[in-house]
Amino acid sequence: MSTIKSSTKNVLSEHASASVAVKNENKNENKGERADKKQAVIIRDSADNEGFILAEEVALSISYNGINYAVMLVSPYDIEDFIIGFSLSNDIIEHTRQLYNIDVSHHQEHINAEVEIANKAFWKLKEKKRQLTGASGCGLCGIEALDNALPALVPVDTVALPPTSWFEGLRTAIQKAQHLAHKSGAVHAALYIDKERNVIACREDIGRHNAFDKLIGAIASKGYYDTESIAVLTSRCSLELVQKAIRARLALLVTLSAPTALSVKWANRHGVTLIHVPKHDAPRAFVPGAP
Repeated sequence: MSTIKSSTKNVLSEHASASVAVKNENKNENKGERADKKQAVIIRDSADNEGFILAEEVALSISYNGINYAVMLVSPYDIEDFIIGFSLSNDIIEHTRQLYNIDVSHHQEHINAEVEIANKAFWKLKEKKRQLTGASGCGLCGIEALDNALPALVPVDTVALPPTSWFEGLRTAIQKAQHLAHKSGAVHAALYIDKERNVIACREDIGRHNAFDKLIGAIASKGYYDTESIAVLTSRCSLELVQKAIRARLALLVTLSAPTALSVKWANRHGVTLIHVPKHDAPRAFVPGAP
């Protein structure tokens, strides 16, 4: 077992500059990645065996100020980014200054995270009394009250649409940034891309919510935030992902799969422009204020 201790304050100071080239970001992401190759029987006349790299998942237990809060299934990379993003997008903390320390311990098939937060945030957390199940694909599982599923959120300032040229070759750029997907497949990606189409950060996970939380954590802790940069999700867009974008003040959200009607309604109500990029057709932008 190895133990990693880190402080949010240290994380912020180490990444004060937002102008980070994608190749440097990708080098950092590759450190510590493990590839688990398994033998499989190829179903054909010769019935040969062949090795395949599979996507990894582990159970992550998160405790706040000594109280267990959630157990999630996650890809075992960028755990600190995930915890920061999860804490922000689930309204556990209002900003990173309320997160004092993250103590992560890695075990064979699970990870424990002890998170220290401000007393104000901790009391709010206890009042919410939200319990989450351990499914990687769930978004609203275990919520006790309708107010928690449909919370009051502060709208963001609407940002102008990017030009048509920004979307040209977007899927290819996304594929180049997805290092885990190249090895194993079976993972979602969330990317932060600037107006010149430079990939600032890419986070991948078996869960679409987890990937977005990791990206939100990276944006918040590493100083990447820019009002004109765009969050891109390879997954379908449902309500809870839009809520995460609103809380993270991300006014432009691109998805490769079609959004739900409710997610468009909430996005536009709160100033977020939601853009669906189909595989073969032109992008479709759902703009706040449009009929």
